[in-house]
Amino acid sequence: MAVKIRLQRHGRGKRPFYHIVVADSRSPRDGRFIQKLGTYDPMTKPATILIDRDAAISWLDRGAQPTDTANAILRYKGVLYYRHLQGGVAKGKFDQDELERRFEEYISQKNAKVEADIKKVVDDREKQRQFIFGKPKPRPVVEAPVEEIPAE
Repeated sequence: MAVKIRLQRHGRGKRPFYHIVVADSRSPRDGRFIQKLGTYDPMTKPATILIDRDAAISWLDRGAQPTDTANAILRYKGVLYYRHLQGGVAKGKFDQDELERRFEEYISQKNAKVEADIKKVVDDREKQRQFIFGKPKPRPVVEAPVEEIPAE
């Protein structure tokens, strides 16, 4: 039985939402699956991905083949890099503490890049807004008179 790590589509029309699942390659796309590994929401900027790293590595070690899209997601979240580092620990090149240090460094670099991309998107939106509507005009602050209510 060939096992695949693939996406299972959910969500309504033109609003996709995916579950990352382990399934028999002969089962239909949205059909029966063996285990759910996580979720992928491409409608957010940047895309929201939640995945169980240990379960994914376990299935990869057992021979599950990720589809192209699932492979890209696993690479983006660092699952494949973590598995690569585990090979170094198994060979005795470095210990588990070094693995965790290297992985944390990789994740921090990846998060910094994602934050820079988010900032760029926000800046581009603001530039587009200013191009369309012009610079916002300062509005005078008008304070309404406060009437005191007499105590009874």
